[in-house]
Amino acid sequence: QVQLVESGGGLVQPGGSLRLSCAVSGSVFSIYAMTWYRQAPGKQRELVASITSGGSTNYADSVKGRFTISRDNAKNTVYLQMNSLKPEDTSVYYCKARVRVIPQSTVYDYWGQGTQVTVSS
Repeated sequence: QVQLVESGGGLVQPGGSLRLSCAVSGSVFSIYAMTWYRQAPGKQRELVASITSGGSTNYADSVKGRFTISRDNAKNTVYLQMNSLKPEDTSVYYCKARVRVIPQSTVYDYWGQGTQVTVSS
């Protein structure tokens, strides 16, 4: 059974930094794109950043230059380094991993449970 476990959220002052982690556990054959999303109360979930298995990255305009996504394929873990945080970054952050469990099987998307990030003075 594949599970994604996020960590690193919390309360931080504006201008501060946090580093989120998302580890994929269970029996997996391949992990393809890994993506961070966020959802604020009353708003739709939005893509924050994604990274392919080869390391190509993509960012939402609102976080470009402030957030950095990276991954450690040996640890099946994706990270989100968040700098210069703003109150509008306050959200629950979710990670998603596109996974193939066994060779030639269907690829599925798996989600983490979310971690709260609150930016406030």
